[in-house]
Amino acid sequence: MLPATALALGLLAALLAWPVPAALSRASWPQRDPLAALVCWQAIGLAGGLSIIGALLTHGLAPWGHSLPEAWWHWVTRQPPEEPVRGDHWVAQTLAAVLAVELLGVLLLSLLRTARTRRRHRALLELVVQPAAAGEDTRLLDHPAPVAFCIPGARPLLVLSSGMVAELDVAQVDAVVAHERAHLTEHHHLLLLPFVAWRAALPVLPAADRAHDAVRDLVEMRADDVALGSLTGPDRRRTLAAAIVAVAAGAGGQLPDGALAVIGGAVAVRVRRLLAPAAPLPVAARVVALACALALLLVPTLLLVLPALV
Repeated sequence: MLPATALALGLLAALLAWPVPAALSRASWPQRDPLAALVCWQAIGLAGGLSIIGALLTHGLAPWGHSLPEAWWHWVTRQPPEEPVRGDHWVAQTLAAVLAVELLGVLLLSLLRTARTRRRHRALLELVVQPAAAGEDTRLLDHPAPVAFCIPGARPLLVLSSGMVAELDVAQVDAVVAHERAHLTEHHHLLLLPFVAWRAALPVLPAADRAHDAVRDLVEMRADDVALGSLTGPDRRRTLAAAIVAVAAGAGGQLPDGALAVIGGAVAVRVRRLLAPAAPLPVAARVVALACALALLLVPTLLLVLPALV
């Protein structure tokens, strides 16, 4: 039973390592519903990691039992294997352990490193900024270029430059603030973190870069959509697009590490999306996308546990 499970998980891992991420990154529908697309990307990442580690583990423990729980228990309690143990079984066990430790370790390290960097930037900014009228967590930075960014965390900080406030009109400033607040309220930094870790852990995998860039763009599009919902005025889309262009033209890309900014992602794509919006994704299509995401999580889980139930 376990060799068949390992083969099925290996095939699923191969699909999630390249063809599925490539197809999703090239698809046009994610721009119509960034939130559903973000759920799909999270499912791909989780299911991909579970599949590859599960495939290696089930193959490595196959001589010890007919299901993963049984085989693992026999292996831990040092019971004799039911079938001959070959070298590839030991290699698979080692690779599963190394990959699991690497993925989880890099994720934890990325979390700690990003949190430390954000704390350092927040402490430095507090020395040079002053309170702004946009809210308790908003600060005004004396800088001639139009700059706006937020630093997520336990004590989030939203920074606007004096140059941005002077150059943009009130409606555009409100649009920028709404965009940054969307990042903070929806905790978009947590959606990006697994893909930052995936890219760091598997730099030779092209899908890691593709997934990171796609999620980064979708996070910015989602923040645009949330910001539009909170803005008032006759032409909210043009106001937000003009604000993005103005900040992108003057910011120069100089932002603190770990910050989220209104000029993040593919700016030209976002502006076109705002000025010439596509029709929203139909409800049925959104349900199908979310069902596919759920299936991606269920399939490797069921493959690992079902042999123990039959």
